[in-house]
Amino acid sequence: MGTATLITFIIYLLGMLGIGFAAYKMTSNLSDYVLGGRRLGPGVAALSAGASDMSGWLLLGLPGAIYASGFSAAWIGVGLAIGAYLNWQFVARRLRVYTEVANDSITVPDYLENRFHDNTHILRVISALVILLFFTFYTSSGMVAGAKLFEASFGLTYTQALWIGAIVTISYTFLGGFLAVSWTDFVQGILMFVALIAVPIVAISQIGGWDATIDAVGNISASHVDMVQGVGIIAIISSMAWGLGYFGQPHILVRFMALRSAKDVPKARFIGIGWMVLGLYGAIFTGIAGLAYINSQDVGMLSQFGIEIVNENGVQMLADPEKIFIAFSQILFHPIISGILLAAILSAIMSTIDSQLLVSSSALAEDFYKAIIRKQATERELVWVGRIAVAAIALIAILLAGNPDSSVLSLVSYAWAGFGAAFGPIILLSLFWKGITRNGALAGIIVGAVTVVVWADFLSGGIFDLYEIVPGFILNTLVAVIVSLAGKKPSKEVISAFDEAARR
Repeated sequence: MGTATLITFIIYLLGMLGIGFAAYKMTSNLSDYVLGGRRLGPGVAALSAGASDMSGWLLLGLPGAIYASGFSAAWIGVGLAIGAYLNWQFVARRLRVYTEVANDSITVPDYLENRFHDNTHILRVISALVILLFFTFYTSSGMVAGAKLFEASFGLTYTQALWIGAIVTISYTFLGGFLAVSWTDFVQGILMFVALIAVPIVAISQIGGWDATIDAVGNISASHVDMVQGVGIIAIISSMAWGLGYFGQPHILVRFMALRSAKDVPKARFIGIGWMVLGLYGAIFTGIAGLAYINSQDVGMLSQFGIEIVNENGVQMLADPEKIFIAFSQILFHPIISGILLAAILSAIMSTIDSQLLVSSSALAEDFYKAIIRKQATERELVWVGRIAVAAIALIAILLAGNPDSSVLSLVSYAWAGFGAAFGPIILLSLFWKGITRNGALAGIIVGAVTVVVWADFLSGGIFDLYEIVPGFILNTLVAVIVSLAGKKPSKEVISAFDEAARR
């Protein structure tokens, strides 16, 4: 990495830490630390939700998948765009209102406990355990993505790169909590958007335009330019099913909860979905342009950045397809612009890791420590429990990310399915069906989470080669409805709160 690129990169990192310190000065209680005091405007909420949602997957995982497999991998993007829109359309406003009605809930487990008036705390504890399990894997995916960036940019070993990337993100999350995370996500979301528009435009223009790019890719692999060739119905369903995951992602749902008013939802939805669709297009075009560029231009200089190129049946391919965006950032732009683009990749990674760490720490501080261990804990004490939890969870995620061959996409896939199948149906049922009971919700969460683990780890392949979120989501819904109908009906207090949330 050149001096100018390095300086630009360092300035960005210092800026993020500065935001963390400013937020630290405004964080006095647990609500501030995990929900920002419910004072996010629509722009910050929308870009924060998008940036924390898309992560390094948008700049590393998806372009890499398109580069390796072609347009057939774009079905994931279609499913995600539909799922995100439906989430903003049907869940955002209702959840913002209901969490306030439900005793001003500040976390997803907190909301579920208050929604069902569960005095046993078992629903809160099980929900928190699910969050800690799957967020550890999700955070690990971000650590892998950060390590790949630092490894290719600074010539570090994978292990060195892993620790440096992790330390930067942990620092501002530790300090500033939700406000730091949301403000940095806003900046990072803008940076990611600009990068995803600029990189494919410059790459495609260097190749000779869109038609020349598609012709070049088609000559290398005809299947790359066809969304359905060689793709079975199970693969398409699995890819589209990523959209189901949105209804259960705690780090996205808390953005809805943190909006300053339910009236801000339409504006936030417009900003968030517009950002997302254009970003997805940019990632897809980056992957397709990458295959054409690597096989038509002189890319020998990539070796000095530690990006290896291999020959597969006469076709030049990156040894690690998930580094295609990094490769473009290094070879297409002036060093200062390159530094900004590399910062955009780090932005994507950091914006998700920080959100995941924060939700995980709130699960420990609010849903374990305060609810079970020390009910009389002071606000200051809870904030520090949350900060210590950030460091502890991050350490476990770093250890899980220790394998240099780890795939960002596969780790994200597992965690995304876990949350979508465990919480998605329960969030929807809790918001729109007054008949769901505490036992129905509890059974559904357990069945959804267990199905994902069993399906992914023991049944994957053959006739079971279906993305685990699909069976998990279906079984969760069925079990939740059956158990609710078979048991005692919800109390008058629960029904009354449901009706009040529906009226607002």
